[in-house]
Amino acid sequence: MTEQMSSQMPTQMDDQKSRASAWFRELRDQIVASFEALEDSQTTGPTATFPAGRFEVTETKRASDDGSDAGGGLMSVMRGGRVFEKVGVNISTVHGSLGEAAQGAMAARGVPGIKENPKFWAAGISLVAHMQNPHAPAVHMNTRMFWTPQAWWFGGGADLNPCIEYGEDTTHFHAEMQRACDAHDAGYYDRFKAWADEYFFVPHRGRARGVGGIFYDDHNTGDWEADFAFTQDVGRAFLPAFVPLTEKRRDTVWDEGDKDKQLVHRGLYAEYNLVYDRGTKFGLTTGHDANAVLMSLPPMAKWV
Repeated sequence: MTEQMSSQMPTQMDDQKSRASAWFRELRDQIVASFEALEDSQTTGPTATFPAGRFEVTETKRASDDGSDAGGGLMSVMRGGRVFEKVGVNISTVHGSLGEAAQGAMAARGVPGIKENPKFWAAGISLVAHMQNPHAPAVHMNTRMFWTPQAWWFGGGADLNPCIEYGEDTTHFHAEMQRACDAHDAGYYDRFKAWADEYFFVPHRGRARGVGGIFYDDHNTGDWEADFAFTQDVGRAFLPAFVPLTEKRRDTVWDEGDKDKQLVHRGLYAEYNLVYDRGTKFGLTTGHDANAVLMSLPPMAKWV
């Protein structure tokens, strides 16, 4: 992580925080509209007679120790749709003081002075989609901005999680992620792809949870505008990377054997998110709404 003592006036950083938070809301609105349009356009296959799925939106709150306002967000979840069996698109903007466990984790990652002044602010978007058709890949995406009085950084990425792999789907998804990276730095894609391969690995199973994508964290080049622009482009790349794959696979004929593969793979996904995922740990240890934090878990899963 590149450390940067904040030399900016509070009003400038406040404006930057507001812009980041507003962007995550804008991206959320685009994705929700796109996914509901996919539901409307699904007119064939075994789920075509289902009502077109719609997101249920719930306000979330972060619990503070003293009961003061600590921010919150929106949890948007669609269940039992024609295309999506379960998909969540959450946004949040939270603030307060980090507990000892979170302070320790931040200090271990090189955040300066976090134990002396544990105040923080964070905003972001988090998405996980579990599909009806086993041939359509599950997917995860998130981007975020984090701030402490001593430093700021961006993080996020996206990764594809098919239970039945198609090489051309993997190629397409990675190409869109690379396009977003290459617009900012020719070295970003290789670096962040390797980071995703390492981060989304399930050690106790000895395998990756999917076919990868990109992942980055603690991203601070010293140029807030450039880092924010990169994070925006990662978010913009998501729909072009994922929607064409859904449109291609959602009518593929599947059988019970395919569904069984999907449920077993979902078990792997749940194991990873509950045991290793940074966002899950951070959300649960900092008092954010548990239902929103655990939105990523599949509606059904299976273990052999």
